[in-house]
Amino acid sequence: MSNNTSTSVCANCGNEGTDVTNICNKCKSVKYCNAACKKKHRHKHKKDCERRVAELHDVKLFKQPPPAEDCPICFLRMPTLEETGSRYKSCCGKVICSGCIHAVQMRDGNLGLCPFCRVPTPNRTKFPSAEEEIIKRYKKRRRLDLNDPIGICDLGYMHRDGELGLPRSYAKSLELWHRAAELGSADAYYGIASAYSNGNGVEVDKKKARHYCELAAMIGDAEARHNLGVMEWQAGNYDRALRHFMIAVKDGGVKALSNIKSMYSYGDVTRDDYTTALRSYQAYLNEIKSDQRDKAAAEDEDYKYYESPS
Repeated sequence: MSNNTSTSVCANCGNEGTDVTNICNKCKSVKYCNAACKKKHRHKHKKDCERRVAELHDVKLFKQPPPAEDCPICFLRMPTLEETGSRYKSCCGKVICSGCIHAVQMRDGNLGLCPFCRVPTPNRTKFPSAEEEIIKRYKKRRRLDLNDPIGICDLGYMHRDGELGLPRSYAKSLELWHRAAELGSADAYYGIASAYSNGNGVEVDKKKARHYCELAAMIGDAEARHNLGVMEWQAGNYDRALRHFMIAVKDGGVKALSNIKSMYSYGDVTRDDYTTALRSYQAYLNEIKSDQRDKAAAEDEDYKYYESPS
């Protein structure tokens, strides 16, 4: 009869058995009989452990993040230029692409209705106190039954900058960003990174700033990914810089594409690398392109949803 019970070998004393279950907390790659064996082996294992931890971290760091959710109306990939390619609607918590917003404006005679839920956008014509209405809607988005990461994150930026009549408060912005980050907001992680980088409400801590920047990049923040690439480039780590920039380019990062072009001109990357980057950016443009978005960009600069590489 075969014995299917798995056995392990203690990395310190070599004992073999089913009771060798005390795993290294950091690298998770070696096992020990007990805590005493783990402690005795620590000085021998330290370098291998640190190297393995770094390798595991890089696997997560350089994994292409999933693209942003499709537009809930046209179901096409959302452009990454949030300032122009899409708009967040605090009435329903949806992010709508510029093409669908523009199409509704043209159809409804520019009434300012949300393309998704048809609620009027706050303005001084329909709302005597538009700013109060906007803040009211954003505060609603942070209710526990909604837990809207985008709305909570945006509210954090409003508190940081003292916008729309809100008191300027770095402490409040950090509180909101941490909550939004727990809900999956990449932009919130980037806000926390910026706070540690600039000392807004916290002591300047470049190590923490980089840590939160990496967390933001891993779940899709293009600006964070670009900044990580710049850091590696400035440090002379050209391979790592290129990896960051390539990930950003696949998500529409035109600044990353420009940096790869500069690296190629300096001889830091190959012609094939630059060609691959150009093709990746073109593939992204093909995915986000639509007649509606083209019309929006042609008729109003505010609805431009892509950037041309320099």
